[in-house]
Amino acid sequence: MKSHVANEASGSGIRWLAVGMTMLGLALMLLLHWQVFFWVNTEATMGVVQRIFYIHVPAAWVGVYLAFGIVALCSGIYLWLGDERVDMAAVATAEGGMVFTTIVLLTGPLWAKIAWGTYWTWDPRLTSTLLLWFIYLGYFIVRGSTENPEQGRRFAAVVGIMGALDLPLIHLSVTWFRSLHPQPVVLKPEGPTLDPDMLMTLMTGLLAFTVLFLGLVSFRYGLERSRWNLDLKTRRAAAS
Repeated sequence: MKSHVANEASGSGIRWLAVGMTMLGLALMLLLHWQVFFWVNTEATMGVVQRIFYIHVPAAWVGVYLAFGIVALCSGIYLWLGDERVDMAAVATAEGGMVFTTIVLLTGPLWAKIAWGTYWTWDPRLTSTLLLWFIYLGYFIVRGSTENPEQGRRFAAVVGIMGALDLPLIHLSVTWFRSLHPQPVVLKPEGPTLDPDMLMTLMTGLLAFTVLFLGLVSFRYGLERSRWNLDLKTRRAAAS
């Protein structure tokens, strides 16, 4: 009985956290779009199309680095401890990562068409990001490919860890290889080279995407937790 009450309280807390973070994230997204369309100065070289930068870069931070970094960390902990809650966090975060990485792969070609004259080129960063998307698509395929759910989760955890090996390649590809992508303008030893209004808009975007991502992942984690509790009750009822 105490365990049931604790689970209900925990589930309620997760829901309130998810609602609060999602609402805050949406409010910050509205602020971001106001800044993008009405406040920030237009970049002199690329013009209006450069404003995709304030969507593309935050989506890349969340979808590529934050999400799949968390998936790899949770996957490693799950393989070590076998804690179902960590696996729930991994799969919830992986789904969020797929959504935001898809945004990256959609906004990038739109920007590239104006900047480079083509929607797609096999640039190292583009190619390695697309590879990452397919790796984590494989994460979900492997997860449901076995009749034994626990075995499927463990196989998926291995894929989640292996996929993270692509993250340094994505980040360093613009310096290691000949690339059409511009060099970093924020994470530089001498400091950011963006104008103050552009840097502020980018920071708003990073915060907005991060908070919204965490809110949506909290919702997805709560759903996975509810599904797991329902399956547990079903198994107990069948056993009795």
